[in-house]
Amino acid sequence: MVETNCDILICGGGGAGLTAAAAFGTAGFSVVIVDPMPPVTSIKDAGADLRTTAFLLPAKEFLDKAGLWVKLEPFSTPLQTMAIVDAAKEPPVERAFEAKDISDNPFGWNLPNWLLRREMVARLEDLENVDFRTGVGFKSMVSRTSAALVRLTDGSKVTAKLVVGADGRDSAVRKAAGIAVSTTRYGQTALTFAVSHKAPHDNISTEVHKSGGPFTLVPLPDHEGGPCSAVVWMTNAADAKRLRDLNEDAFNQEATERSAGVLGPLTLVTRRTTWPIISQLASTLIAPRTVLVAEAAHVMPPIGAQGLNMSLKDLSFLLDLSQQHRNALGEAPMLDAYQRARHTDIKLRVNGIDMLNRASIAGNPVLQDMRRWGVQALHDIKPIRTGLMRMGLGANG
Repeated sequence: MVETNCDILICGGGGAGLTAAAAFGTAGFSVVIVDPMPPVTSIKDAGADLRTTAFLLPAKEFLDKAGLWVKLEPFSTPLQTMAIVDAAKEPPVERAFEAKDISDNPFGWNLPNWLLRREMVARLEDLENVDFRTGVGFKSMVSRTSAALVRLTDGSKVTAKLVVGADGRDSAVRKAAGIAVSTTRYGQTALTFAVSHKAPHDNISTEVHKSGGPFTLVPLPDHEGGPCSAVVWMTNAADAKRLRDLNEDAFNQEATERSAGVLGPLTLVTRRTTWPIISQLASTLIAPRTVLVAEAAHVMPPIGAQGLNMSLKDLSFLLDLSQQHRNALGEAPMLDAYQRARHTDIKLRVNGIDMLNRASIAGNPVLQDMRRWGVQALHDIKPIRTGLMRMGLGANG
């Protein structure tokens, strides 16, 4: 039976797990990363993740540390402006939040998830101290005083000073550690796809609100010489299924109408995929020799580009603490410091996004009027506007 000793075992090969492996590997730790499924690294492959991720400025700085940004930057699209359009009533209310109000940098940079995985895997191949195993998952774990003894699904064993659960909302690591979660279900589904359009996006990410959830257009590089955007369309589950199954002409017409025409007629350029929308929060982020990060720790609706950016904030704190406690990696003082640093901030942000999503779902005319007023008030009072933007970038945590 194969046995391996390492500093850190990372369970989960999604965006967060791959970034963690690159960051810890770059910092000189010996790393084993496992995932039951090989990462899909081509848009043409079945199962390709067609969603996109907007990396905010603090996330870019962490990706630099991990040796990843140099690989990702050539494919990124900068986001200079974030616009909110409330189109529940005529005339629509539109407000734009400009990055230049708070920084010389863009708010963030947008990249397709399948491409992220391709470039992250390439980075791991450069790191001799990172052992990436696909087709292998976490099975069980016993935590001892000096290390965690982990059995994998192929029968092999790994002894690690620290086990990082980055294995998603149904985390096997979290379950093995006996950590409970609270889950909120909204009856919503996110429909994700990319569109081309004649009007330029001008590096503006736009959320269009009516009812049922936002319709978000995020800039992408040109497609066949013309402007292109990624879309996340949140609606109720039955409507999402209907939309997914529409013929393309009918779908394009409905998507254009739902977008309030902000970029003109929309034309589908990828297949459509669907994702259930939930909020989820782990009761604690730690167990003996174990930490939870990313969706193993927190899940929220895709509003405000908070998801993976919060995950990278987890990893940033965890990397700093691991370097500070290099001689006591995975021991109680380090784990307690991680819990103190992250759990309250995560809870506040999950609850905040929950409130924003409920406001976006609102179909009641009174609630819609309150939402329209709120959009205007948050934008038109400059100290509130700039403070809100800094908070969105993570400046308060």
